[in-house]
Amino acid sequence: MNKVNIAQLMADFPLLQQMVALKEVSWFNPNTTSLQEGLPYVGLNKNNIQEASDRLTRFAPYLVKAFPETAKTNGIIESEVVEISAMKSQLEQQYKVEIKGKLLLKKDSHLPISGSIKARGGIYEVLTHAEKLAIKAGLLMVSDDYSKLFTDEFSSFFSQYSIAVGSTGNLGMSIGIMSAKLGFSVSVHMSADARQWKKEKLRSHGVNVVEYSEDYGVAVEQGRKEAENDPKCFFIDDENSQTLFLGYSVAGERLKQQFEEMHIVVDENNPLFVYLPCGVGGGPGGVAFGLKMAFGDNVHCVFAEPTHSPCMLLGILTGLQDGIAVQDIGIDNITAADGLAVGRASGFVGRAMERLLDGFYTISDQRMYDLLGLLNQVERIQLEPSALAGMLGPIVVASSDEYLERINMSNNKLANATHLVWATGGGMVPAVEMEKYLSKADS
Repeated sequence: MNKVNIAQLMADFPLLQQMVALKEVSWFNPNTTSLQEGLPYVGLNKNNIQEASDRLTRFAPYLVKAFPETAKTNGIIESEVVEISAMKSQLEQQYKVEIKGKLLLKKDSHLPISGSIKARGGIYEVLTHAEKLAIKAGLLMVSDDYSKLFTDEFSSFFSQYSIAVGSTGNLGMSIGIMSAKLGFSVSVHMSADARQWKKEKLRSHGVNVVEYSEDYGVAVEQGRKEAENDPKCFFIDDENSQTLFLGYSVAGERLKQQFEEMHIVVDENNPLFVYLPCGVGGGPGGVAFGLKMAFGDNVHCVFAEPTHSPCMLLGILTGLQDGIAVQDIGIDNITAADGLAVGRASGFVGRAMERLLDGFYTISDQRMYDLLGLLNQVERIQLEPSALAGMLGPIVVASSDEYLERINMSNNKLANATHLVWATGGGMVPAVEMEKYLSKADS
């Protein structure tokens, strides 16, 4: 993109100047529509989510055998929701802002197998691919007991095929561990910001880890090239995969069920605000789609990005989607939030979801560390830095009078609101790494 266009862009969108200066900003989407109006742009519907849910149910008996830690949920990969009222009090005290309603945490950080939100979509996409191959080969029927996949016969069959993916860390973990367990030969192309412990964990599972000194975009490109040269190699594309997106979207109906069990009502007078950390956009986009399908216009989804990597905000604010990267406007895409270190957003997710997202905000690395320390201190919950991006959301929303007025959010409604921070990763961080994170918090 040439300099004239960038200069024009800066003039057209003054917020970009603050973003380039790495200031924490918020932007509430003036083009948000109802679910009914926004849904046609997604190109997916409730039936697609149901298909994904049914497929995960079919694989549940296999997962119980392959990963005994899933036995307590009968092979369904799901995380708990917990109230974090002590954290709410601390946030109110620190920011001098009242958060009306209750504050909850969705602990995808502690999902089994790979300890992050990516366990939803990543594992689902690998299972979908495995099912297609096995059915095509006449080894599997949809009516079968899928625990039969946990045999040497299937490992031997899948070993003829390979899987490749580009990742900053967590997607690679879920795809690498799942693919290797099934018997696939799997390569994870990891960007410079990926944590060493994640690479070592993958290698311990027999995954081929390819390291790059460049960022996420390069890792994805190389993974794609590897797959193009091998007809038996399947490339999992975090930027454009509808299958990944649907794996994430199953979260909506499941959360609805959890809320029913917790006697939490979501309707016009009891709104739900959900704060989702965003990298390339697949995970939060898929979850937001699932939430919209489950709760309709009564759920308000807000994406959180690092000040150094605000790619989805940049794409949607300017309307350029994946036609612009943060580096084009002079932002370096270097952040401690490794899972969110993405310079160019998914065009598929941006175009599909831009009318169904309420807004965006950015958060500094130091603030993520500080919130990580605070959560550990008052709730004894440990997450990785990127998972704390969503924790500032209730403060940002409570401070945005213009936005609350626009969505007709009265004080009475806010008093009944549920604020849900989506904890995207951290459950498998080694103790020594967690100590390093905690040492960076300003206590």
